[in-house]
Amino acid sequence: MASRNETAARALSGHRFGDAFPFLAQDVQWDVVGMGLVDGRDEAIAACTTLQTELVGTEVEFDSFRAIEDGDTVVVDSVATYTDQAGGFSKVSSCDIYDFKDGLIVSIRSYNVELEATIDVEVAD
Repeated sequence: MASRNETAARALSGHRFGDAFPFLAQDVQWDVVGMGLVDGRDEAIAACTTLQTELVGTEVEFDSFRAIEDGDTVVVDSVATYTDQAGGFSKVSSCDIYDFKDGLIVSIRSYNVELEATIDVEVAD
């Protein structure tokens, strides 16, 4: 059974944003590498809400999704295929590193790389 911290990390990385919001610390820092820093709970919720709006009508299928927990850190590694209503798609490999304090997410570092559509990625479980 997944811990509370792992459940929160899996929710955010799995685009189940509303399930993750209660776990965000007021002063959470979210570093989306190469894109910038999201500063604070309100900005994090706004960023997630924007992404959720952008994904309306897009099918998201996780080709792989795994979480590893050690102490107050949870790492989620995933590969997802995003297919829009016109049939266009992209495949993204992501790694999200979550740090928790007192059961709340205090920092996140996210690495996201768009993969070439012709590459078939296999990740060992």
